[in-house]
Amino acid sequence: MTLAEHLAEARHRFLVSTIAVVVLGIGSFLIYPQILHLLQEPYCHAVPKHCAFFVTNPLDGLTLRIKIAFFGGLLFSSPVLFWQVWRFITPGLKARERRYAIPFVLASITFFFVGVVIAYFSFGHALSFLQSIGGRTLTSIYNPNQYLGLFLLMMFIFGVTFEFPVVLVAIELAGLVTPNQLLKSWRYALIGITVAAAVFTPSGDPLSMMALAIPLTAFYFMSIGIGKLFHK
Repeated sequence: MTLAEHLAEARHRFLVSTIAVVVLGIGSFLIYPQILHLLQEPYCHAVPKHCAFFVTNPLDGLTLRIKIAFFGGLLFSSPVLFWQVWRFITPGLKARERRYAIPFVLASITFFFVGVVIAYFSFGHALSFLQSIGGRTLTSIYNPNQYLGLFLLMMFIFGVTFEFPVVLVAIELAGLVTPNQLLKSWRYALIGITVAAAVFTPSGDPLSMMALAIPLTAFYFMSIGIGKLFHK
């Protein structure tokens, strides 16, 4: 493609992605009560008898609904976003590499949602840990916007981090590293994974860090196995 054709292709992919986010964001705005109830479940798990949200600003309710609509649009449209990214990349790939496009898109979507789900079920334990650190004399009164910000950040980090095996397999196929090189470096990889889990886990609690570090370790060795299969 010429530069003009690349720009036209990028514009097309961007427009399709934007439309998907807007349409699904409107849908999320309409089902806001159901989404809010779902996001409130970990809070109620941590504090069963006192899990109501409190707002101090008349605009907090509107801000919260817009936030949920925006992030809901991004989350629900993520399969479309991943597909558009891959469709933009594939014209520059060789025929052999192009065959991997659909498996890589499906793997990216699957691992992203697995990360989001693990973050969702870990968040209640993270809240319990954070409350126990503060002591029993503290009464939890959460602002929904702050709660949602932490919760969505944790789901986003887990979702993106769970793309780790997809990236590893991709660089193996590209020839940047070999499975044997990754296998020899497993000790350094474990240290790096542990440090990354400690740094990137927003809540900082041990359970959430383990929920991130253990799957990433398994993904590392799984990626080595997949790389060996592809190189046979």
